[in-house]
Formats: sequence, structure tokens, C-alpha cells
Amino acid sequence: MTTDQPAYHFDSLLFDMDGTLWDAVDSYCAVWNATIDILCPDVPHVTYSVLATMMGKPLTDIYTHLVGDRCDMDKFMSVLTANEEELMPKLGGALYPGVTETIAELSRTHRLFMVSNCTPDGLPNFLTFTGLKPYFTDAVSYGETGHEKDVNIAMLVEKYGLERPLYIGDTEGDCRSSHRAGVPFAWATYGFGRGVEEQDYTLNSIKDLIAIS
Repeated sequence: MTTDQPAYHFDSLLFDMDGTLWDAVDSYCAVWNATIDILCPDVPHVTYSVLATMMGKPLTDIYTHLVGDRCDMDKFMSVLTANEEELMPKLGGALYPGVTETIAELSRTHRLFMVSNCTPDGLPNFLTFTGLKPYFTDAVSYGETGHEKDVNIAMLVEKYGLERPLYIGDTEGDCRSSHRAGVPFAWATYGFGRGVEEQDYTLNSIKDLIAIS
């Protein structure tokens, strides 16, 4: 017996990074604080509790909140990027439980992508540090394109001809971006975001993706 229904709900899965696949906030604090020490030592050091609330936002928004007009933004971003290139491959982050196994399993039936608001080296560092690079088709960041997530999600959908994509993230901003791109959204409740209300799916663990995808 044949059916016109697809074997899987989605043909592709697009992942946010921070708060969805890993927690690297302590390492990001080290990168920001190293930059602050070099360029604007009067700015207070960044703490986990502060930076965690800003995960998922564009870097320029984080800079405005943490540093403001106390430093030249272009110079700060240049040094921040250099410090990230040096430190993040060593420091990395902690994958959430079940990520490695779930990504490996999903890659057998879906094309996998990443879309993040991180620096240009953020996603390559993540994929190399975690050993997950072989499972992903492509990865695009705000730092690479200068565009926010909705534009980057839509770009990947068009570039690869994705017919039934799903974006997975952990914040309200992720949800809005996904829907602006015309893509359904799965909310990772275990991440940094709170108060997401318009999600299409809810994930209490990354492993929950297997049942809905």
C-alpha cells in the first residue's frame, strides 16, 4: 500500500547553538572579560548570570548592554573576535545531555543545519570542539552574514530547497525569527529562554526531537 504522506514530518532540522545544543556561557565570559581588560578596564567584568540572559541576541545588542559608549565598538568587536579565536577552541562548552547521540541519529534521516547569532568563528569552533561537524550540511551565523536569524534561516531554506524544515531554539527571539522565515519552531525549554508562548513544539530534552521529526 502506498501513501502520499512523507516518512518524516520534517526533511531538515535547523539548530540554534547556545541554550539548545550546549552551554558555553562561562567560556564566553572569559572571552568578554579578556577583551574588557585590554580595552576598557573600567567596565565591570561579565558574569554568568548576566550573560546567560542575553544568549541568542545579536552581538551588537549584547555589546550595547554590557559596554555601551565606554569603548569603540568596532575596535572592541575586533579584539573580541581575536580573543574568541584564541580561547574558545580550548575552553569550549558543555553539551546538553543526549545531544551527541540524538544528532547522530537524526542525521541518518534528516539534513541538519545550524543558525546562530554568534561571531564568525562561533559555529566552526562549536562543530570542531564537539566533534559534530560531520553531521551538519551547513552552518550560518550573524557574524558571518551580518543578517539576523530570520534572514539566515530563509537563506538556507532557499539555498538547499528545504521543503519541510523545523528550527530548534530556546528563546522567544528564536521563535519570532523562525516564524518570520515561515518555518515552524520547537522550543528547547531546558535552555536560557523563558516565556516562549507561540512555539509549535516543546522539547524538554533534545531527545524529544526524535519523536516529532
